[in-house]
Amino acid sequence: MIVSLQRKFILISAISIFVVFSGIFLVLVFFSNRQLDRTMDTLADAISFNDGVFPEFDPAQPSQPFPYDNVITEETRFSTRFFTVWVDDAGHITHINIDSVSSISEEQVEDFAQTALSEGTRRGWVSDYRYRVVETDTGSTLVFVNGTMNRSMSGRLLLTAFLVLLGSAFLILALIIIISKRVVHPVAESYEKQKPFITDANHELKTPLALILSNLDIVEADVGKNEWLDDIRSESERMGLLINQMVTLCRMDESDTPLALADVDLSVVVDDTVSEFEALAADQKKKLTASVEPGVHCRGDEALLRRLAAILLDNAVKYCDAGGEIRVSLRCRHHPVFTVENTYVEVDRLELDRLFDRFYRADKARTFTGSFGIGLSIAQSIAKKHKGSVTAYKKEGVIGFRAELKER
Repeated sequence: MIVSLQRKFILISAISIFVVFSGIFLVLVFFSNRQLDRTMDTLADAISFNDGVFPEFDPAQPSQPFPYDNVITEETRFSTRFFTVWVDDAGHITHINIDSVSSISEEQVEDFAQTALSEGTRRGWVSDYRYRVVETDTGSTLVFVNGTMNRSMSGRLLLTAFLVLLGSAFLILALIIIISKRVVHPVAESYEKQKPFITDANHELKTPLALILSNLDIVEADVGKNEWLDDIRSESERMGLLINQMVTLCRMDESDTPLALADVDLSVVVDDTVSEFEALAADQKKKLTASVEPGVHCRGDEALLRRLAAILLDNAVKYCDAGGEIRVSLRCRHHPVFTVENTYVEVDRLELDRLFDRFYRADKARTFTGSFGIGLSIAQSIAKKHKGSVTAYKKEGVIGFRAELKER
């Protein structure tokens, strides 16, 4: 249990770190792309506002028709690779200026221009070129600015940020793994103290119960049976059953408790369990039907698996409506699946998420029906021991339990 708790703590911490750092990286990617687009748009605007050629840099003039935004300097015109395309109102290319770029042909320029026009947007990317479309009196002017260097620089910065975040995540996770033992230490200490407490409590409670029942036999031998003595015996036996179930549940929680693993024929286990409850169901006028797929095997503890089946069937018989129906099913797909359903008119009032809580009873008055509200908790613990699960579900007038066993 403690090891499982430590692993859950580490897993939750790892997921939290992944989510936070992934969010940070995505934010960096978003703002990096926005900044790249803004820088390239500033260059494209400068060229488009200057009739398709790069303007002379003159920061002394405050009435420049385009924003500098600290992007354009005296050296920018010599490092910027761009070309300009003019098209008429019919979309035909009338003129091309590729004086500032040498790695592209006129045919490629025409393809880029047609692609940009087909996009129907004022700005965008075509390959490694950021374009700007400006409407004119005679048609449109398309300015394409090469963003290879800017993209490469942005990519390197993002890669650096990714490696820093990844390294930080591993470092934090390593520290969490180291301190996780300290974090769960109070729980481990409390759990270790609980073990002898349960054992001692079991002994201390069973001893007086045994004396009560022994003295009860002596009294009955002297005065004979009567309703008061019967009540004492009934409540004492009930208390003994509760103690046994509590001890069983505590032992199931101990992760180091070994299982007697063997190949178990679940089909035989379920058939035997159904046969045991058929007479009880028939006596209560409840119909019990079973659909068991033959040859379903599982590697597990046969005694515990029989107890799991018995708990679910016992629960179904107890809470099935008078004259109702109980359906049992066992099948195997990727792993064995065992389901038990029973009719229950008040199914809509059930809190499915609480059915496996210890001592939970749907009956708020807690009228004793032979159940303490521990059985389903034991069933769930048995399933977890076999790397499986038990879940509850409901549909119209029916409550069901589905047990999946994955220890094969």
